[in-house]
Amino acid sequence: MEQSPRHPEQALPPAWHTLGPDEVWQRLDSSERGLSAAEALRRLAAQGPNSLPVARRSSALRRLLGQFHNLLIYVLLAAAAITAALDDWLDTAVILGVVLINAVIGFVQEGKAERALEAVNAMLARHATVWRDGRRLEIDAADLVAGDVVWLESGARVPADLRLWRVNNLGIDEAALTGESVPVDKSTDAVAQAAALGDRSGMAYAGTVVTQGQASGVVVAIGSDTELGRIGQLVSSVPSLVTPLTRRLDQFARQITFAILVVSGLVFWYGSQIGERPVLDIFLAVVGLAVSAIPEGLPAIVTITLAIGTSAMAKRRAVVRRLPAVETLGSVGVICTDKTGTLTKNEMTAVGLHLAGETIEVSGAGYAPQGGFSVGEQIVNPSQQPGLMRLVRCALLCNDAQLHADEDGAWTLAGDPTEGALLTLANKAGLTHEQAERESPRIAAIPFESEHRFMATLHRDASGQVFALLKGAPEQVIGFCTQDVNGKALDADEWRARVRAAAGQGQRVLALADTVLPPGTDTLTMADITPRFTLLGLVGLMDPARPEAVAAVAECQRAGIRVLMITGDHAATAAAIGVGIGLHGGKPLTGAEIDTLDDVALRQRLGETDVVARASPEHKLRLVASLQASGQLVAMTGDGVNDAPALKAADIGVAMGQRGTDAARQAADLVLTDDNFASIAAAVREGRCVFDNIKKALLFIIPTNGGEAGIILLAVFAGLAMPITAGQILWVNMVTSITLDIAIAFEPEEAGVMQRAPRPPREPLITRLLLMRIVYVSVLMVGACIWLYQWELGRGSSLEVVRTAVVNMLVISQVTYLFNVRQFTASALRWATLFGNPVAVGAVGITLVLQSLLIYAPPMQQLFGTAALDLASWGFILALAGAIFLAVEAEKALLRRRGVQRM
Repeated sequence: MEQSPRHPEQALPPAWHTLGPDEVWQRLDSSERGLSAAEALRRLAAQGPNSLPVARRSSALRRLLGQFHNLLIYVLLAAAAITAALDDWLDTAVILGVVLINAVIGFVQEGKAERALEAVNAMLARHATVWRDGRRLEIDAADLVAGDVVWLESGARVPADLRLWRVNNLGIDEAALTGESVPVDKSTDAVAQAAALGDRSGMAYAGTVVTQGQASGVVVAIGSDTELGRIGQLVSSVPSLVTPLTRRLDQFARQITFAILVVSGLVFWYGSQIGERPVLDIFLAVVGLAVSAIPEGLPAIVTITLAIGTSAMAKRRAVVRRLPAVETLGSVGVICTDKTGTLTKNEMTAVGLHLAGETIEVSGAGYAPQGGFSVGEQIVNPSQQPGLMRLVRCALLCNDAQLHADEDGAWTLAGDPTEGALLTLANKAGLTHEQAERESPRIAAIPFESEHRFMATLHRDASGQVFALLKGAPEQVIGFCTQDVNGKALDADEWRARVRAAAGQGQRVLALADTVLPPGTDTLTMADITPRFTLLGLVGLMDPARPEAVAAVAECQRAGIRVLMITGDHAATAAAIGVGIGLHGGKPLTGAEIDTLDDVALRQRLGETDVVARASPEHKLRLVASLQASGQLVAMTGDGVNDAPALKAADIGVAMGQRGTDAARQAADLVLTDDNFASIAAAVREGRCVFDNIKKALLFIIPTNGGEAGIILLAVFAGLAMPITAGQILWVNMVTSITLDIAIAFEPEEAGVMQRAPRPPREPLITRLLLMRIVYVSVLMVGACIWLYQWELGRGSSLEVVRTAVVNMLVISQVTYLFNVRQFTASALRWATLFGNPVAVGAVGITLVLQSLLIYAPPMQQLFGTAALDLASWGFILALAGAIFLAVEAEKALLRRRGVQRM
């Protein structure tokens, strides 16, 4: 509903679309001559400029410091402080590098809402043509005030909300505000107060674009009081959501921080009070415990995994603007998608010809002249159908559009989309515009105007016969027809019933007719358009579904993801498209119905249909909120400024790159460069792979940390000498972080990734099954290391050799466990495990080289207190590592037997 302009002198009604022009003049104290210059200045001082408020942005320093306000970052900084205290400057630098990388990423990506507001503001026109003191002037659009009379013409951007009072064949593209797929014909008529934004024919809204005709309108709202400004306020009022991954990592950080503090305190108390160890020794043991338990490599692995997913999505035409969005898309349970251009081609297409006595189906989609004609299963040859050829000739000649094929074979339209569809129809029948114009050149024409809702052209063929062609709204054209193409008296009621039936299938219907005029006629006027025409038939047109979108919707549904189509189109059109792409149409939910429902009723109604029509920005926000309140993670697609609030409110916003507005793109987390729903499905697949790899990284990193911590705990409670030093623990963590951990980020997707239901939104990062695997592997590693420790001591090895063997046991067991963890439950006993990820093989090679340097290079021996190992030690280490590998495979086999596929 329009807002009252900021005019302190009057209490103006907000529903301008319900008032006639005369009442509008009276209410605004204005006239057709416009305001005087003095009155305009006075109102400008009272109302303020016609611009949107600029949001106050946080300072760069404040935004940067805010990136460090995260518990996991605090844990990492503590780890850096500990490693610095141990003079391990290399590991300190690595950890601080991870912290800085995360901070820079967050710093660059923050401010999405502010940029979205700036983009909305950029949609306002810069200049406006107005009448003041009875003269036509061009002024800065910011100086417009309520009561100004504005002139609009083709190509102009509407500078403020206007009540139209004079219209000449005016068409306005309102897609950015309403999502309507075709320009809207405008008039001066008042409409009901409950009329949807796209049905207010007497209004022109700020930010929309004039596609044809001219008009004059009086300004009724400026700046933030316009529909565009109201959407900007919605964007600024929508809080930024925390992504599921961020929420899970925060929860994990709190859990692990609490666990480290509690266990460290207990160990220090036990070692110093019960074990009666020297305070310095037990303190160093606690430091080693804390260092071993902190997964300092996890943020880096998460960032790298997300970055790899971002690169993979870009190859699938999905550009990620915010790294966590990669994983979020893989978690969604509902995708709310626009129709036009996303599920459909955004190219009007003739799909049916309704002739006298029969209906012919037309195949092919878009402007490419590919397709044919059929009745049921029977192919129709158009050249053998005189009535059909007569109709398509009319569609071709009574037409002002042009189609061109570029070098890549793509067809582009210059002109009205409906006329473009008629050109393609004629091309499919073997007629070309050039040939038809040569045979029957145009002599005169009556252009389409919204007042009479038809177009007529006059032609003369090679024999000298003069004929007129008529194309337009069925209710108008049928009224001028007296017979059908077979010469029978026209049954107008029957044809109107066929129009209603086609419209009920979501088709936009045009009627075509012709008549012969006296020889020598060379002009065509409205007086010639009388009831003497022959009705050639009806053409049903639709914006057809993309074939790849139909397959992608089916893939999402198999993956347990609900697809909800939200469009600005009328309910019948939306329902027909929805059913055609495999959605549950039912009775479509409309914006007007949403206004009458409370939250509970809305949730119930949403369960009955997958199609929402005539939805406003507030409706989209309510739909997102309702779905989220029912526990769903929601992805929202959009391209217009009207979509920006919902894009920001959704768990992940997906904007269109080709036809999307800057406001939509900057409010979104993901931008599709091809505007294709199939790219969303591909991105969902990649997002699921990314999250799987993050969980695999956890499965890999935490058992190692758990094994290291378990070794220290067992040594303290058993009164043993430390089997491993803090410096050696850091070596293990550093080596695996730069090699084995990173290899997991390159894992390809597992089989069946799109055949499983989405993860519950509140599912913790560490699930019960994941925790069981972590504890199981940690126990195996601790057991193997302590067994090796005792074995080396038993054969008289020095403490340096014992500790070197334990360090080597940890690293080699991680190498073998890497091949276990590449599949959650699938067997690793196959060639694909070894060769499916070349990065993993390379990482193992690098790890073994680095580990050899630790064991045999004298400088490393001196730095880390290690010693050379003999063949016996190596043999026992490899045997234990092999046993761990087989033990994990046995546990995976048990899970497979129970039907578990993911953890």
